[in-house]
Amino acid sequence: MKDNDVNNSCLISGGAGFIGSSLTEALLNKEYTVAVVDNFSSGKKENLQTVLDHPRLTIVEADLKKESKELCKIVRECGLIFHFAANPEVRVGETEPEIHFEENIIATFNMLEAIRMANVPKIIVFASTSAVYGEATKIPTPEDYGPLIPISTYGASKLACEALITSYAYTFSHRALILRFANVIGKRSRHGVIVDFIRKIRENPRQLRILGDGKQEKSYIHIQDCTAAIAHLTQYFLSDDKRVDIFNIGNLDMITVQKIAEIVAREMNHSDVKFRLEGGVDGGRGWKGDVKTMQLSVEKLLETGWKPQYSSRKAVEIAAKELQ
Repeated sequence: MKDNDVNNSCLISGGAGFIGSSLTEALLNKEYTVAVVDNFSSGKKENLQTVLDHPRLTIVEADLKKESKELCKIVRECGLIFHFAANPEVRVGETEPEIHFEENIIATFNMLEAIRMANVPKIIVFASTSAVYGEATKIPTPEDYGPLIPISTYGASKLACEALITSYAYTFSHRALILRFANVIGKRSRHGVIVDFIRKIRENPRQLRILGDGKQEKSYIHIQDCTAAIAHLTQYFLSDDKRVDIFNIGNLDMITVQKIAEIVAREMNHSDVKFRLEGGVDGGRGWKGDVKTMQLSVEKLLETGWKPQYSSRKAVEIAAKELQ
C-alpha cells in the first residue's frame, strides 16, 4: 500500500478504537510504521493487545479536542493520516448533541490545523458514515446522491467534517479520501444493535426488547471486510491523482432488525426468547435520528476490483459469535 510520494509512516487517530485497531494491525502487517493517537475514551489499549510490543508502533495518549504540540510533531513525520477518531454513537445526539460537535467536528478541526502547520502535503483518509445521506430516496444510495440532509447530529457532524477536510485539501494542497461506512460489525465493537441484543438477552433470556417496529432494514459489513476495503481504497487513491475522492464501503444486501434478533438469539442458544417490539418513534424508528432503511451503493467500490467477502447476513452471524 505504499506510494513513491508517501513515506511509510502513518498516523491513525482513534487507532485504539473498533475500526482503528483493526486498521493498525493491518498497516503494521504491511510494514508501515504506525503512530496511534487516542484519548482512550472509547478506544481501549486491550484492542491493540496483539501488537502492543511491535517495534514499529507508537501509542500517544492525546485528546484531539485540545491543541497539541506533540500531535503537530507526529503529523509532520507521517505521510498518511487516517483520521478515525470520533464518537460513533448516534443515539447520544438526542440528549447530548454537544458530544458530536466536540468529539467529531472540533477534533477534526484540530487535526486539520496540525496538518496545515506541518506545511507538507499529506494524504488524509477520513472515516465518514452513511448517516450523511439522511433519509435517502434512492436505495442503494450512490456517492453523488444529493442533497445531503442528515437527520441525526452524528450524521451532521460527519458531513461538517467532510466539508472541512475537502476545503483544507484544496486550500492547503493536501489530498483527501473520504470513506462512507455502512454499519460495521464484528470483534471489539462496543455499540450497535448486536451488542445491545447480546446484553439484553444475558439480562433477560426470556424476553428481548426490540427498539422500533423491527422492520428497520440496513446493510452491515464485517470488520475484516471493512479493513480490507480501507487498505484497498487507500492504495487505489495513492495511485490516482484526484485531489478528493469519496467511496461508500458497504454491502450488496440488507437485513432487518428482527432478523438480526433471531440470529443473535440462535447463536446464543436462546431461540425460544420472546421478542417484544416497542414500536419506536417517527414511524417505527428505533430512536430519533435512526435512518430506517439504508443500503449504500457499492458500484464505485466494485469497479476498483474489490468486493466484500461476507454478505450482511453472514457478517451478522459471525459478529454474533465473536461478540459473546
